Amino acid sequence: MSTMKAVRIHAYGGVDVLSYEDAPRPEPGDSELLIRVHATSVNPFDCAVRAGYLAAYFNHTLPLILGTDVSGVVEQVGPGVTAFQPGDEVYGRTGVVRDGAYAEYALLAETDVAAKPRSLDHRHAAALPHVSLTAWQALFELGDLQAGQTVLIHGAAGGVGHVAVQLAKWRGAKVIGTSSRNVDYLHQLNVDQVIDYAVEPFELVARDVDVVLDTVGDVVQERSCMVLKPQGMLVSVIQAPSEELTARYNVRSALVYSSPPIGQTLTQVAELVDSGRLVPHVSAVLPLQEVRQAHEMVEGRHTKGKLVLAVVP
Repeated sequence: MSTMKAVRIHAYGGVDVLSYEDAPRPEPGDSELLIRVHATSVNPFDCAVRAGYLAAYFNHTLPLILGTDVSGVVEQVGPGVTAFQPGDEVYGRTGVVRDGAYAEYALLAETDVAAKPRSLDHRHAAALPHVSLTAWQALFELGDLQAGQTVLIHGAAGGVGHVAVQLAKWRGAKVIGTSSRNVDYLHQLNVDQVIDYAVEPFELVARDVDVVLDTVGDVVQERSCMVLKPQGMLVSVIQAPSEELTARYNVRSALVYSSPPIGQTLTQVAELVDSGRLVPHVSAVLPLQEVRQAHEMVEGRHTKGKLVLAVVP
């Protein structure tokens, strides 16, 4: 059996359970692609899986390779694949219920892959799939954000946040963004109203908001309901708002659950990137072997943009 280098967990826990080791190299099945991974990235979702917070929900089999984002080159195609061939540069997201992308090779469904943005290298392309899909669904599919409306984006300098800002501006919405350490970056993104939440409570500043993108959860959700218009939409990427809460404030709510197929959305995202409308920010690039440090940095919750793991030096 062929092997590859990968980061796996054999038990749930802290960053010490992340093990860089040899693992079986997968073989593509029907309608699957085997991708030679050039780069991947670290998302809070990966940290939650590692810690075991999602164990009951996804019922993963251990040992497990973490990671969802992929940018790389098609190595091999399975039976039935028609849209891609070996040598194609692609990006995409692995399935969340099986082995992922912290590895030299990863399996992806053909429908969850798109041609890599031509204007990006693999490291910047790897920063996009999970966060762009999350932001796209939150704003457009669930929030139904329209030109001229107002959106409040919490953690607007973060992975999901900085992409959501740019997508909302592209749609023609007014953007209010919260941050603490990265307010200057939000001005660079042309956020219409920047709120430093360490200085002033956002609910005392924001008014008549159509959509709130919640990346924090807990008490921020109730405070967000206070700034929404009647029947405005609270979309969370972290926890489902309670029905009691939304009924009390006469607002609607939804939880992002982005599901396949996602290739078409990734193709649209790539077009926005290549036209200059969307620019992913990579705050740091670490080798795959330094994944423990990468998880610690992401769990610090003040990373600007995305943190990328380089698989190919």
